[in-house]
Amino acid sequence: MEIPLLGNIVILLVLSIVVLFACSHLRIPTVVGFFLTGMLVGPCGLELIKAGHEVEILAEIGVILLLFTIGIEFSLESLLRIKKSVLMGGSLQVWLTVLAVFAIAMKLGQSFGESIFLGFLISLSSTAIVLKVIQERAEVVSLHGSTTLGVLIYQDIIIVPMMLFTPLLVGATANLGELPLTLVIKVIGIIVFVFVSAKWIVPHGLHQIIRTRNRELFLLFVVVTCLGFAWLFSSVGLSLALGAFLAGLVISESEYAHQALGNILPFHDIAMSFFFISIGMLLDVGFLFQHLGIIVLIALGVIALKTTIAGFATILLGFPIRTAVLVGLALSQIGEFSFVLSKTGVEYGLLTGSNYQLFLAVSVLTMAATSFTIAFAPRAADIALRLPIPERLKTGLSSVQEMKRSCKKNHLIIIGFGFNGRNLARAAKAGGIPYVIIEMNPETVREEKAKGKPIYYGDAALAALQHTELKETGEPIYYGDATHEEVLKHADINGARVVVIAISDLAATRRIVSLVRKLNPVVCILVRTRYLRDIKSLHEIGANVVIPGEFETSVEILTRVLRRFLVPESDIEKYVAEIRSGDYEILQNFRRESASLLDLKHHFYDLKVVTFRVGEKSGIVGKTLSQIDLRKEYDVTLLTIHRGSQILSNPSGDMQLCANDVLVVFGSPDKIAMVEELVHNPKDM
Repeated sequence: MEIPLLGNIVILLVLSIVVLFACSHLRIPTVVGFFLTGMLVGPCGLELIKAGHEVEILAEIGVILLLFTIGIEFSLESLLRIKKSVLMGGSLQVWLTVLAVFAIAMKLGQSFGESIFLGFLISLSSTAIVLKVIQERAEVVSLHGSTTLGVLIYQDIIIVPMMLFTPLLVGATANLGELPLTLVIKVIGIIVFVFVSAKWIVPHGLHQIIRTRNRELFLLFVVVTCLGFAWLFSSVGLSLALGAFLAGLVISESEYAHQALGNILPFHDIAMSFFFISIGMLLDVGFLFQHLGIIVLIALGVIALKTTIAGFATILLGFPIRTAVLVGLALSQIGEFSFVLSKTGVEYGLLTGSNYQLFLAVSVLTMAATSFTIAFAPRAADIALRLPIPERLKTGLSSVQEMKRSCKKNHLIIIGFGFNGRNLARAAKAGGIPYVIIEMNPETVREEKAKGKPIYYGDAALAALQHTELKETGEPIYYGDATHEEVLKHADINGARVVVIAISDLAATRRIVSLVRKLNPVVCILVRTRYLRDIKSLHEIGANVVIPGEFETSVEILTRVLRRFLVPESDIEKYVAEIRSGDYEILQNFRRESASLLDLKHHFYDLKVVTFRVGEKSGIVGKTLSQIDLRKEYDVTLLTIHRGSQILSNPSGDMQLCANDVLVVFGSPDKIAMVEELVHNPKDM
């Protein structure tokens, strides 16, 4: 029996594979690839899909699972602990964008409700695309990366109130101020139901199911919770997506949230692909090409507007203009949640006809441009720094105390106070090395300065480091963007012996290296980078030592493995030195003949280390090691003897063995079997 839906699913998935494969080579985001797939198979394309309604149902399930996974990732506790910078930045970006779009739409003749709704749609950015791009660029933990992530988190949360508020916009012109009593009752009921479920019902149910150790039962419970909440909320006239989000929020309060998320993600990924494909099927290709000029102009206008507003919000947080440009361009597209929200708008008549097609086309174009705008952002930031704008904007509006000259000669400058910067500062303090820290995140600087009055570590202050009362003070940390010459001069760059750059922004790192080398031709510059491919370019512009994180991890793993296989320490150190001196070339172009130490299967592959406990009735109790003579008689080596809490290494031949001694021996399996028989044989009666 033929099943039309099954055939349609196969067509969609096969075509998706082909399109996504092409997109990966062209560096086009995956989401855009799904849109293109939908355009090809849809009614305005090749018309390959007949069961369009069934595909839309799968798309709805995708939206439900999307909101459910977001709810799991945001616990109630984490929602209450959103940092001030994230909350302020997200609020400013979203609501200033809504206000700007509202004003423009009203000027163009849109109704009050439609204008606000368009503001909602355009204010949201693409979490999926932006995070993927900045992760590939290793910029998630950079200042602009973390700020971008914070705004995206706020957007992911604010979508829920937007969906609740959208039905009110239908009658916004007539009775904007009237809030229906039924909505108030529903909101109160939702709060009570979610609280009770999160506190008692779901945790208790999950606990009972976990006790059965049945994976299928656990998965079914999670899926039923998600779909059950969505169906329940839909049955009382609320959004399916809202119910799914709150279901995830309830699950997040249990200790099994990560397991639930891991189980549901494969279904989420497949279902979301159908959602984006269904959006592409709705896009009228004829409309796109017929109005291509106006669509491109509007898309460019959206990018410019969102970049400006997001950048302005970043500046108001106290960050410098460079960070503002990077954040602004990263958030310049329309996001996938806008499509989720647009479904609600279509349902209530806020987005119809040509306006809907225009929205779809503009959204797809802005999303397709994301990887290019983020790649262009560092260059745009450099251009902005050359403009005749106030120095205060270039360095940031933070109220953090300005940097004072703190060191005289031969000091260390640490740029970036992340994980590596903190560890280096701790080591420098312990070793009595004078140092100063430059950090671009004003919140980090305030937190460190709040711990105590900073010490200005100079030659005269080294002796004071021994005093206990000074050890509780804060770090010598100052707010500033090290890509500016004045900031480096305030840190006494001319007198510095070493500069360590420990930030995650590669473009900023390159600029800092060039500037430091220009200001101090003899200073030693150490740079931390993530990828090996950056070593050569950083050396060329002046870095003395470049440490790539991905290969240093490999070196550490390699070292520990070789030690486990008892390779001599001197050989390990020699090999590691060769790897580093050659800029890790050995690890890049690994050849068998040049890496004998690494071919571990030729080292002790037939030998092993085994432990034996000497029983009280064992025949070797009371005998000396010379009497047993393990090496001569059995061809094995006794490495250590564990006696109680003592570890007796390299024991002498006259040492007597006692009951309960633990012997650690090294040899071939057949010889060790003979020793085992010796140890376990009882005394002669």
